[in-house]
Parts: sequence; C-alpha cells; structure tokens
Amino acid sequence: MSSGSNGARRVASLLRPSIIDSGVCRSCQETLGRRSYSSVPAIESTSASTAADPAVKPAYIINAGVVLSRPPQITRELEPFEKAFFFYQKRLNERLALPFTKNFYFKRGTPADEDWKKKIQERRTAARDIGTYNAYDSDAWNDELLLGAKESEPEHQIEALVQDAESTANATSQDTSKKEEIPRPYPRITEADKKNDQKSLDRLLSRTLYLLVQSKEGHWKFPSSPVESGETLRSAAERTLAQSAGVNMNTWMVGFHPIGWHSFNPRRSKKADNATEIEAPGSKIFFLKSRMMAGQADLSVNTQGLKDFKWLAKEELAQYLNTQYYSNIKNMLADR
Repeated sequence: MSSGSNGARRVASLLRPSIIDSGVCRSCQETLGRRSYSSVPAIESTSASTAADPAVKPAYIINAGVVLSRPPQITRELEPFEKAFFFYQKRLNERLALPFTKNFYFKRGTPADEDWKKKIQERRTAARDIGTYNAYDSDAWNDELLLGAKESEPEHQIEALVQDAESTANATSQDTSKKEEIPRPYPRITEADKKNDQKSLDRLLSRTLYLLVQSKEGHWKFPSSPVESGETLRSAAERTLAQSAGVNMNTWMVGFHPIGWHSFNPRRSKKADNATEIEAPGSKIFFLKSRMMAGQADLSVNTQGLKDFKWLAKEELAQYLNTQYYSNIKNMLADR
C-alpha cells in the first residue's frame, strides 16, 4: 500500500467515531466506524417516509383517444405539369408503336396493303391519339404540347374516348333508329361536395377524412375516454370507439402503441401556507390510429353524451379544435 493511502486512512480514522478495543484490529475498527456512520441517514429516511401524507390526489387521468380516418378513395388531382407529362408519355408510346416502314411488309396495291391502310385509318381518331398526328406528314416534327393545353386534361380525354366508342357502336349497330350511349365515369366532385355535407363520407374522395365528435360541453375533439382498471390502451380505445360512434362501423385498429398524445393541465389552488392543492386533475390523452373500412358513425346510442360528429380533412380540423389541441395532433395526420 502506498504512503498516500496510508495517510488518508489515518485521517479518516480520526474523523470517524473511534472504537477502543485492543482485541479488534485497525481495519475492523474502520469498518465498524463506517457502518455506524452510514446508519444515521437510513434512520432519518425511514422516519421521513412514515410521516408522508398518504392521501395524495393524482395530478392526471390517463385517457385513450382514437384517430379514426377514412383513407382516400381516388387518386389526387394532377398538377398541370403532370398532366402534360403523362400525355407526352402516351403520345410517345403511340409514335413508337405506329410508325414503321410499311412498304417493307406490304407491297403496294396488294390486299394486305389496302387492309393496312384501312386499319391505320381507324386508329387515327381523336380518342386514339387525343389529337391528330401523322408521322409521315411534312409537319411530323411539330409534336409538342403546350402546358395547360386542353388535350392534356383528363376530362377532355375521357369525353373523346366516350364519343369515339359511341360512334363505333352506332356505326356497327343493326338498329339505326336507336342511338347507343356509353356510360360516363362518375365525376370527382360529388353531391356531398356541392352541399358541403360534412357528415357524409362521400366528400373529398381524394383526401383523408377524420372523425371529430362534439362533447356535451360543446367542445370538438377526437373520441376519447379514461382508461378503466385492467384495460390496455388498445382495449380502451376500442371500447371508446364503440361507446362514442356506435357499432355500425367496420374499423381496424392499426397498432398497439399510441401515435401521439395531448395533455390538459390540472387546476390547482393555493393554501394558506402558499402550498398548492389540486382541485381538479388534468388528463393525458394517448391517441391510437384506426382506419374506417365501411359503415357510418351513429351517435344515437352513444354513452358519452356526444351531440354531433363531422368527417373533416386535416386543414378543416383547425376551424373546430382548440389551438393547443390542434398544435399537438396535427403532425399525426396525413397531408393528403
């Protein structure tokens, strides 16, 4: 042992309570001294714990919330550049597939050549190419499409395709007195969009909609309720959804873990000795993600006293939710 450690041991032995016993060696005396010294705070902590107030009110109540969403039903609206680019790809496919040296395959004046001319003429319709084009013409180089041209609009293309199909069907029909009409695709804008029916699931088909409910106090929120004894967050969320929006929905709880949380602070009051006391506990809401597969919300049998519900897109939620509430949940939501 070094001289430094021997000196430290001597100093420590002077500071600790001494045990005068000729039958006990110095090392054992130091050990006994350390034990007697460390036993003092243990006694103090025990006495302090027994003096603690057993009636402590919880500051927060744990709640399970459900972010129920209806996924998009159709693709989003294309940007003008995307429309022009996809139309360019379609034209490019037509150009690469059609032009080839026909005289190499068909001799002029033969039945095969006449049949080829007939079929290629049938393909040169407004619907086939969404705009006439002849690869062998002197103006074949002029195959550009300006951004925003009507030929690149899906509505124009659909109408051209339908008209082409109708003309073909009527030309081959035996009954010339009756004109056959081809069904048009359903529009992207529905009747619910025109009426702004926020309870309908048929609105904003290209966006994600979220279920918002109105409490009996008039506040808008996601469905939520306190977690009961013995429940997990997922089971509490499933119970909350059934109690708030009914059982006439086919939903899928995505996971077992929350995707976010929000807290309401407890209400406190000051005592005479300037100490604070909890008058009403706050709440911490842990949100679980759920998907709407079929059905509709029904508040007629809800047990939470809810008054109304709405299906809203992300930017519409800000009009109904508390500012702090929306700030905490907005990053959990899809932008589309």
